Formats: sequence, C-alpha cells, structure tokens
Amino acid sequence: MASLPPIDLPRGATGDGSFDAPARDAVGGVLFDTLLRLGDDSLILGQRLGEWCGHAPSVEVDLSLANMALDLIGQASHFLNHAGAVEGKGRDGDALAFRRDVLDFRNCWLVEQPNGDFAQTMARQLLFSTWQEMLFGRLQASADETIAAVAAKAVKEVRYHAELSAEWVIRLGDGTDESRRRMADGLDWMWRFVPELFEMDAAAAESAAQGIGADVSLFREDYDARIRAVLAQATLEAPADQRPILGGRRGHHSEHLGHILAPMQYLPRTYPDATW
Repeated sequence: MASLPPIDLPRGATGDGSFDAPARDAVGGVLFDTLLRLGDDSLILGQRLGEWCGHAPSVEVDLSLANMALDLIGQASHFLNHAGAVEGKGRDGDALAFRRDVLDFRNCWLVEQPNGDFAQTMARQLLFSTWQEMLFGRLQASADETIAAVAAKAVKEVRYHAELSAEWVIRLGDGTDESRRRMADGLDWMWRFVPELFEMDAAAAESAAQGIGADVSLFREDYDARIRAVLAQATLEAPADQRPILGGRRGHHSEHLGHILAPMQYLPRTYPDATW
C-alpha cells in the first residue's frame, strides 16, 4: 500500500458532517472520513445490486447487474481497507463493513433505496453512476495516492455502469406505456436524493481543501446536463424538484439501511472467529 501524505487536521470544526477535533485525531482525520464515504457508497449499492441475482429480467441482465455489484464491492474493499490502515486501530475492510452499526455508516441515501422494479433500479443507477464517474474522474488527482489509484481504475468501471443504465432508461422511457410509466415512477422516487450527492458539508469542504477529496459542487451543472440529455432521449421529463433528503454523510439513514445490514452482517457477527 502506498505511503500516505501528511495530513493537517482541522481544529475546532464541528457540525455539518464534521467531527470535533478530538474525534478527528482519534480516527485519522479527514482522510478517514473521506474513505468511509467513498467505501460505504460502493459497498451499500453493491449489496443492493447483489439482491438481483437470480431475479433479473433475463440472464444477460442478471450477469450485468452481478458484475456491476462486484465492481462496487471491489472499490469498497480498497477504500475500507485503506480507511482501516489510516485509523490505526487494527480494523480492516471486513471489520468496517461487517462490524459497524447503522449510525456509523456514511453512505448517501440514494444507494440504500430499495430496488423496487427494474426501472426503479435503473433510475437509481443512472443518477448515482453518472455522479460517481464524474467524482472518480476528479479523484484521480487526489493528494492521497491510494484514492487516486483506485479512482483511476474504478472510473472505467463506473463509466460502463452509467452507460448501461442510461441505455435502459432510454429503452424503458421510450418503450411501451407500461415501461414508460414505471421508468417515470422510478425517477420520481429517486430524484429527491440527488441534492445530497452535491452537499459540501464541513468535512467534505476540508477534504477538498486538503486535495484529498473533490469539490462536488463544481460539476453539478455538467451532471444536470448529462441527466437531462438522457431523459430527452427517453422522451421523459425530469421530475419536479422535491424537498432534498440529507443526512447520510452524518449517519442519519432511512429504515432501508438497517434491512440491508442485517443479512449482510449476519454471518460475521454470528460466527466472529470463522475463517475461509
């Protein structure tokens, strides 16, 4: 693993998603928090997509979703293993994935939303993967060598995720009356969670200032343009803006996350000494 650059921890920064100074010192600071956000996003969405195994509309789609899930779990493994090393408390990626409680997760609300039908899953994937591709593109220049290296590989993976989901949104939106209705309903469900992707709280701002993370607010216009272009091809209108749902970066989640973690964490918690 690449050596880490020195990090100047923020002092006196509290609220809006940041830790107080003692807590930052205890867990390795802003780098640890950044890695949790990146790792948890990929972990939870990967788990969600894994729920489609054996249930997708066709064998080809089943394999596509499974491969996307594996891409995301691989990203999560790299980010969370690095987070454990930064923390310095003996926890690896598995411990962070399987032994944290729901309030300790830092993923956004969008990735924990239910799969619903296939159209709803594709709506979620389009909105998240388009954002993740833009984010990873910028994280290739991260001051942290590990984040930069993972982003350089993962950006190619999530570009495929974004393209595949866009194709399905277009196909379903410009398809039958039934597929169009379902696609519109899926977008309407997921739309309220988009603003959180671009929230720059105190922790995110500090991460960007140190060159570790990216200022996501800088690519909001490009993101909106790409989503609008896909919806135009799908002959769909963007849903009306809704009250944004925030808080995932601070450990405030929907009831859905607990239902994801229960089966995901069952074996490691029930048999803590088990090995492969």
